[in-house]
Amino acid sequence: MAIRKFIVVPVTGTATAVAYSPYLSGYIESIEYVKAGVDPYADGVDFTITADETGEAILSLTDQNSSVVKRPRAATHSTAGVAAVYASGGTPVNDRIALSRDRVKIAIAQGGNGKTGTFIITVDDGR
Repeated sequence: MAIRKFIVVPVTGTATAVAYSPYLSGYIESIEYVKAGVDPYADGVDFTITADETGEAILSLTDQNSSVVKRPRAATHSTAGVAAVYASGGTPVNDRIALSRDRVKIAIAQGGNGKTGTFIITVDDGR
């Protein structure tokens, strides 16, 4: 197992921005948003984070005001395409999100003009 970190620092234009990680492969372990000390995104900023090529949802945060670490997971399914749950009608089974030679796309809304923040994407590339 090799854990790698990718850093993305989007800068907003007119309150919005779109930025991309480098191409990566592996399981997403965490995504950390670090609020900038100077010219941070406005309080109440929204982040929509997806896989660039596939469009798969990774993480969505609304009305964010401070730094945060999230460990996004996706729902799993049986071979019949039925949602996997822990017991009859129970809690969904979630697992890490895998990317294969894809980029993480970070879309920012309501961030304020000319503002910045840092995203640290931690990936287990299985090496």
